[in-house]
Amino acid sequence: MAQAQELINLILPQTGASQRIGITGVPGVGKSTFIEALGLMLIQQGHTVAVLAIDPSSERTGGSILGDKTRMMELSRSEAAFIRPSPAGQTLGGVARRTRETMLLCEAAGFDVVLVETVGVGQSETAVASMVDFFLVLALAGAGDELQGMKRGIMELADAIAINKAEESNRQAAERAAQQLRNALHFSAPKYDDWQVPVLLCSALEGHGLTELWQTITQFTVNSPRIQQIRRSQAVRWMREAVNDGLQQMAGNTEELRTLKQNLEQRVFAQELSPHSAAMHFLTALEASWRVHRD
Repeated sequence: MAQAQELINLILPQTGASQRIGITGVPGVGKSTFIEALGLMLIQQGHTVAVLAIDPSSERTGGSILGDKTRMMELSRSEAAFIRPSPAGQTLGGVARRTRETMLLCEAAGFDVVLVETVGVGQSETAVASMVDFFLVLALAGAGDELQGMKRGIMELADAIAINKAEESNRQAAERAAQQLRNALHFSAPKYDDWQVPVLLCSALEGHGLTELWQTITQFTVNSPRIQQIRRSQAVRWMREAVNDGLQQMAGNTEELRTLKQNLEQRVFAQELSPHSAAMHFLTALEASWRVHRD
């Protein structure tokens, strides 16, 4: 662990030059097909592309299929691409525990576009949006995504929305869905005062709309002072999450603390003790344990 963190510190000067793009969408929206089509287009333009795909993990067995490479066969064969499927595990938000560090390693290796695909489990959108420069939401025509998106708060996270599978045979339905989403956006508070979330049409299958979508992304991310502010705020949040993770690990370091935690949980469950009182009791014990080990 210490060696890994030392490596991250050593490569930091070589990081930060990529465009970090988060991509989410409901099951069936075609995220893998879209990412492959976008990645191949970017490689043709001279970019190098890293794809960090997060696969859902089984609650019962903890296993993951990790099948993204098989769904992006052409992209995975390109020397200018790197695809890393990772299990979400039990990490809050459905994001692999070391996704941020992996992103830095990809940047240090020279990849100038990093695409992070969410697992699509609700909180994953918030988790991924907190580590990328631009958050793209893929939607489908006729799937009620405009209402579902409003319920889950995706409207407040999105920097752009793209109606995928807008083939010629489905063009009119896609245009209607796009207009419905534009109308819905008028009822959402803007994420940035100087950026109106666009709703675009694209077809990963036919390759339509990808160029326009990438132009929208680069308009937002390239040479924008906003990006540095976003990344600095994300770094502070990253530190806070690391502190919380460290405290969780410290809480399980000794048998005494583990036993105390279980007893307190049982008392809270039995309504013998308030959650706040139990938490303060445990934190006091944790502080005492830390002092003993320090001395």
